[in-house]
Amino acid sequence: MSGADEWQRLWAPHRKEYLTSEAGNFTDETCPFCRCQEVQDDEGLIIRRGALAFAVMNKYPYASGHLMICTNRHVSMYDELTVAETAEIAILTQQAMATLRTISHCQGFNIGMNQGTVAGAGVADHLHQHVVPRWANDSNFMPIVGGTRVMPELIEHTRELLSEAWLAQ
Repeated sequence: MSGADEWQRLWAPHRKEYLTSEAGNFTDETCPFCRCQEVQDDEGLIIRRGALAFAVMNKYPYASGHLMICTNRHVSMYDELTVAETAEIAILTQQAMATLRTISHCQGFNIGMNQGTVAGAGVADHLHQHVVPRWANDSNFMPIVGGTRVMPELIEHTRELLSEAWLAQ
């Protein structure tokens, strides 16, 4: 192939469910971050619960150990948070970084929030901050040549390791 369509494609039909049922705007009843708070932590992939926020694994990670810090409350924008919610998100983020360093020996992090669908938020109505561990040379040939990310362990196993290590701090 040549021209405008030189891209190789990796078909992932399982993502269709995410795109049609979990992407975009949600109510308190349909929001995945609200729903995961209503089940057991291992089922909801929750690592750590605070009084106003919690840490949860990302079901569609960019890297192994990719987690999110979410508010308990269904709120969409950072400037809508209370001072206490903002403080707890900061504390959980610091704890997440320390825990990820302990279990995965990562060397850096990408941390950020996409607010609103136009900014790239998949769940736009429930504030969440991504914490993505990074390593030297973690972007090897697979994403570049194969268009594929390799995850070295199951999300559920990573959640268990993080949860146990978090409690040990």
